[in-house]
Amino acid sequence: MPETLHAAIPENEDREPFMTENTMPRASGDLPELPAREDLPSVADALREETSFATVVHPELIQEEALVEIERFSLWYGAKRALWDISMAIPKGKVTALIGPSGCGKSTLLRSVNRMNDLIDTVRIDGDMRLDGESIYGRNVDVIELRKRMGMVFQKPNPFPMSIFENVVYPLRIEGVKDKKILRSVAERSLRGAALWEEAEPRLRESALGLSGGQQQRLCIARAVAGEPEVLLMDEPCSALDPVATSKIEDLIEELKGDYTILMVTHNMQQAARVSEYTAFMYLGRLVEYGPTDRIFTQPLCSETEDYITGRFG
Repeated sequence: MPETLHAAIPENEDREPFMTENTMPRASGDLPELPAREDLPSVADALREETSFATVVHPELIQEEALVEIERFSLWYGAKRALWDISMAIPKGKVTALIGPSGCGKSTLLRSVNRMNDLIDTVRIDGDMRLDGESIYGRNVDVIELRKRMGMVFQKPNPFPMSIFENVVYPLRIEGVKDKKILRSVAERSLRGAALWEEAEPRLRESALGLSGGQQQRLCIARAVAGEPEVLLMDEPCSALDPVATSKIEDLIEELKGDYTILMVTHNMQQAARVSEYTAFMYLGRLVEYGPTDRIFTQPLCSETEDYITGRFG
């Protein structure tokens, strides 16, 4: 594993620390001094030599409790390597944004968290991911149960061809829940949580396909939270929406954080700056820099990060 410049997760008495190199205890007082830019590794060297990259992790992450831990994770599509030794910790109850140019591996990494890439025959992986300390890729993991703990919201809204009500309670239906009071309560709670109740309540028995694009996306979020997952995975949830609908989704993300740990992919850097607390910049399958969003966008440590956020490439 390439050395990580600042470990994100402190040691834990119950299990091995997530990052064993340069791990710093949580009670260390002042955060360590950041390295000078000229002392940082070169992404260009890693690309030229076809090697992994020593991710620069900002020390603020030491203070966070991680819910999802990604350790030395690599992925191949056949002979093509898409991810190179990704190690990062997703803070509990916070919004973490994955940014980077098209083809850098953002969506591949996101879909690996709930094992959606298992459906692709040519995929193989190395490394591990953990949810609340338990391996996501363990031999005895029930993938269906795992996905119940992770709600997924896709780039394009995908309501089912059924009523608004049945869309929301679908996770409970497949669990065998039939109690009408429970179903009604969950539907109302989830739609309120998705800021859709006032608009949807008079139309609960109507087809969800009759909703606008922004309403459909909020419905998909309501369906995702109805099963009370621990993590929400969002793959460019606003890219197909107009500015008004996008604003509502962003307001919703702001309301949901704290109750849920949110990992989202976005091509919109302004959106990442508005809604996320932490941002990870990826480039050609490598995780380059990971830290507080305000620091990433105003004082990035890596020149490649600065080049991307200032529009020199992307």
